Amino acid sequence: MRALVMDEFGGPLEIRDLPTPDVPEGAVLIDVAATGLCRSDWHAWSGHDDDVALPHVPGHEFAGVVTELGEGVENWQVGDRVTSPFVEGCGQCEWCRSGNAQVCPHQQQPGFTHAGSFAEQVVIHAADTNLVAIPEGVGFEAAALLGCRFATAYRALTARARLQPQEWVTVVGAGGVGLSSVMIAKALGGRVVVLDRSPVPLAAAMRLGADEVIQTEPADAPAQVAARIHELTGGGSHVSIDAVGSPTTAASAVLSLRRRGRHVQVGLLPSADGTSPVPMARVIAWELDVLGSHGMAAADYPPMLELVAAGTLDPAALLAGTIGLAEAATALPAMATSAGAGTTIIDPRR
Repeated sequence: MRALVMDEFGGPLEIRDLPTPDVPEGAVLIDVAATGLCRSDWHAWSGHDDDVALPHVPGHEFAGVVTELGEGVENWQVGDRVTSPFVEGCGQCEWCRSGNAQVCPHQQQPGFTHAGSFAEQVVIHAADTNLVAIPEGVGFEAAALLGCRFATAYRALTARARLQPQEWVTVVGAGGVGLSSVMIAKALGGRVVVLDRSPVPLAAAMRLGADEVIQTEPADAPAQVAARIHELTGGGSHVSIDAVGSPTTAASAVLSLRRRGRHVQVGLLPSADGTSPVPMARVIAWELDVLGSHGMAAADYPPMLELVAAGTLDPAALLAGTIGLAEAATALPAMATSAGAGTTIIDPRR
């Protein structure tokens, strides 16, 4: 099979022919029809994830067709159209049995702990726990958008922040998670203000229904940005989401909240010592809730898929374009400075 391979962190990527992966017990082999280019893949390529062993095939959000079943798989057949969350639960622990595979202590992740979906084929473990059927009428490209950014935003706003109609949401960063958050928050009846440094994604946020957008500058202090949000929202947002992942963006999101607000941290906060600063004085004084959100288990997909199938949510609206593996070798490193809007899909067959 053809795959995009990295041999060193931060180094060039190459297309290679690799053997067809083995399919262990409980797993399935999937022919990849579409796979998303995500900033988390850039973090893996940059060396920010200790789980990545070289050489490595990135890619963790995808859709395709089951082509081979491992021993013991009960719920799936060859030919099924499927996607999967980026977190593969083990299927056996108390967390998986309770429907919380996204925090499974034995989890695996395509594109991180094992070879990912920037290839013609990918293996997904514990398939009966982790696979999701793609509804009729939902294409592979739209389904590929669900596995990381869209599902992460959905769970962050529903299960974690518990957004209510008419509540204000601050979304920091208008990338894949941020734009997904705009679309989902509006579908839930929320009001949204979006922060980003580039006018291009901010324009996309407005097209998706954002009520207010703020173009920030590198020199802007978080407190300064937050003051503008407090003015726009009449006292601060009820919910904030940091979809970028930096001390500055996290602080801007937390400080944008009104008293008793809820902050959800989605963007990764890599640091040399593993600690991530948060303005805890404000958290304590204003009794803010600070919540983490790590994807969404396959068990939680049905309500989201119902909204997608009904047309209430349209992940395809986030699609910025489709490229092949050769173009992906250049596009992945460029994500550090890209200011484009929407999500790029890779077709490994191209």
